[in-house]
Amino acid sequence: MRPIATNLADFEALRKAGQIYVDKTAWLHRLVTHPSCSFFFLARPRRFGKSLAVTTLKSIFLGHRDKFEGLAIARTDYDWRPHAVIHFNWGGVDASSLENFDATFPGTVERALVAAGAAYDPAKRPSENLAIAIQCLYAKDGIGPAILIDEYDDPVAKSLKDPDRAETIRDRLAAIYAQFKDNSDKIRFLFITGVSKFTKLSIFSTLSSLNDISFDDAYADMLGYTEEELDANFAEHMSAHAAKMGLSDAAYRAELKRWFNGYRFARKNPVTVYNPVSINLSLVKCEDEFRGTWTQTGRPSMLMNFIRREGLLAIDYEKGVSVGEDAFDVTDIRHLRAVAMLYQTGYLTISDYADGSYTLNVPDEEVRRDLLTLVAAQSAEQDEYWVGQLRIHLIHGEFELFFRGLKALYAHLPYDSTEIVHEMGYERCLKILLQAFGLRTVCEDAQSGARADVVAFHRRGIFVFELKRGGTAQEALDQIRAKGYAEPYFADGRPVYAIGLGFDAATRHLVDAAVEQIEN
Repeated sequence: MRPIATNLADFEALRKAGQIYVDKTAWLHRLVTHPSCSFFFLARPRRFGKSLAVTTLKSIFLGHRDKFEGLAIARTDYDWRPHAVIHFNWGGVDASSLENFDATFPGTVERALVAAGAAYDPAKRPSENLAIAIQCLYAKDGIGPAILIDEYDDPVAKSLKDPDRAETIRDRLAAIYAQFKDNSDKIRFLFITGVSKFTKLSIFSTLSSLNDISFDDAYADMLGYTEEELDANFAEHMSAHAAKMGLSDAAYRAELKRWFNGYRFARKNPVTVYNPVSINLSLVKCEDEFRGTWTQTGRPSMLMNFIRREGLLAIDYEKGVSVGEDAFDVTDIRHLRAVAMLYQTGYLTISDYADGSYTLNVPDEEVRRDLLTLVAAQSAEQDEYWVGQLRIHLIHGEFELFFRGLKALYAHLPYDSTEIVHEMGYERCLKILLQAFGLRTVCEDAQSGARADVVAFHRRGIFVFELKRGGTAQEALDQIRAKGYAEPYFADGRPVYAIGLGFDAATRHLVDAAVEQIEN
């Protein structure tokens, strides 16, 4: 089997190593030969193939035709004329302070310009050097350079917890982007990628020729893997993984799709794609169960900085949310929208579009577990490790430790009558936690006229919860028995546990908890 890349985002290095390259050059050829536009912007979540697309474009513009044997673009009439390429990657810029940004940013610009064959004068500002480089490179061939910018928003995203710093860095970058407008007639091609679209950056507000293809139907599957691409590139790897998991090919593909497919990036085109990093890492690791992979490579700084400042409990992650296009707008750094942050960072995706309204949902099981873990941990003012330990306590029957964690969760939630958490209810809070554990969970399970507040299912047991406001845990257990909430699950064969939770009516804190195993 051909090797799979797990950490290479450089096209030529990947091809030299003989690793699988899922051919996206048909889309890139469409961009570089577009009849009416040569300036493009594309937003996609972190580690979704943007850097690989940028380095592939770089090889195309450098005229390295030999690197593209067997790929779609090699079968076209593209002329392969070499061009100067200015390749920026802002991901390596230190934005932890303004001083560090000012110290590292000029060097990043200098290296890119020198690599493109231009000079750099340290006595001049980075933006001045860029303008001179564009003009000089244009003078050499009358066409001008291709400019590729990867992670254009990274320095701002890393600074969101400090809005003053984020706005200052945004203004610093604006001087660079202003050169694209001033020298637009001297640039052969411009391609900018990032996680978000900070619309107040000058590149968006002043460069009218910039074509945002982030929601374009024609480029919906330009990044990510389609079902057809999985079959064409990973068939042997998937068969081996299915065998390791003891699943038929059909059952394996269904689970693979549930865990990693669901990203949709277009209004009308309904195609969904797999997260490429999730697929690559899962197939390379070839474990006997599916696990989070993309989420284990680190969380986007934009979301983590936002979480430190804002609550995310208002969104119903099961029903999804309907929004207009303005909900995606990242305009005011000081008043960020939760929906915009979650969409831009890959925790929500488009599930439907009609009449100008988008329906957004969590894309797949991997993301659902990670997002709910973040929400539960933030709610309890704990870290994700705390959530993992709480899961272990529940499924291994360490109920006193589990109850202690539950009490900490409810004690930290704000319960003023105007607060989001009060509106969402006790059950929804518990359900978020249980789903973060990876348990299938049902609220108010209707059964033969009786309704259990929350029922959670795990291979080690079924947990039937009853919540009492102003009542005791024992009263909750008595109700589970009296109304037969546990009876529909006896035939399942797994242990069934009744769990009663009692909440103080005034403070709304969890003050009483009890459990008993219910026998048939």
